[in-house]
Amino acid sequence: MTAPNLKDFTGETLLNDEGKPVSLADFVGKRVLLFVFPRAATPGCTQQACGFRDAFPKIAESRAVVLGLSTDEPKTLAKWKAREKLPYMLLSDPDHKTIDRLGAWGERSLYGKKFMGTIRSHFVFGVDGAAEEAAVKISPKDSVAQGVAALTRP
Repeated sequence: MTAPNLKDFTGETLLNDEGKPVSLADFVGKRVLLFVFPRAATPGCTQQACGFRDAFPKIAESRAVVLGLSTDEPKTLAKWKAREKLPYMLLSDPDHKTIDRLGAWGERSLYGKKFMGTIRSHFVFGVDGAAEEAAVKISPKDSVAQGVAALTRP
C-alpha cells in the first residue's frame, strides 16, 4: 500500500458527528492528525479519544486539526462526543471504504474469535496532504503519545 494522501479523497464524503458531509480532501492546507478507532464508547477507544482531548491544547499550538474516524453512525458519535467532551470532529464510515483505503481494515481477533474489522491506527498528514506518519495496529496510549509527538516535532 502506498502512503495515503488527503488529496486522494477528493470527491468522497463522510458524515460528521452532526450529520454533515465532509471530505478528508477539505483539510489539505492544514496539518491533520486522523485517528481510526474500532467503536465509540468502548474502553480502548475512549482512552485514545480522551488522550487526544487531553492533549488538545498542545495539538492546537501546532495549529493541527484532529479528526476521529470509525464505522459508527453519526448519532452514536455525537452522543459519545458530548459525553466525553471531545473538542474535535468525529467522522462516520459505516461501509469502511475510507478505513480500508487507509489500510486500517483487516483481520482482528477478540476472545480467540477472528473477524474483519477496524484496526486502531493514526495518521499525521502535512499541509500538502501527504502522510508524514502512519501507525496501524497501535495501542491507545501509544497512539496518543506518538501522534502528539509527530505533530509537535520541529
